[in-house]
Amino acid sequence: MWGLINRYNKNHWVTTEKNINANFIFEQLEKLSFQIQKQTVIILDNASIHKAKIIQQQLKFWENRGLYIFYLPPYSPHLNIAETLWRKIKKEQIDPIDYLSKDSLFYAVNRCLAQLGKSWEINFSDFNIN
Repeated sequence: MWGLINRYNKNHWVTTEKNINANFIFEQLEKLSFQIQKQTVIILDNASIHKAKIIQQQLKFWENRGLYIFYLPPYSPHLNIAETLWRKIKKEQIDPIDYLSKDSLFYAVNRCLAQLGKSWEINFSDFNIN
């Protein structure tokens, strides 16, 4: 699972059986850079796959398309709202039975993310980042 979320519960995600590595991140950001309708900022943590050479070399091209990448400061997972999303999905939305097979897990995660902002949402204003 790879995904993006904003504080209004709008999200973009991809479920995959591929390894999520720098090439995968590059492919997703490249696709997204052609789909955006307005200037967009994506905030990433400092994972090595996010800062890989293939990503760094593409930053100017994405900026020319209106996609800007901003990196969180090191050691600040509390600022990454995607971490809250993944935690809530694992603890509140997915049942133990969903883990019995890859297909049931993919279905459950896709169902959760498709309903985010509709039948359930995260109130990010409840989270203190101090």
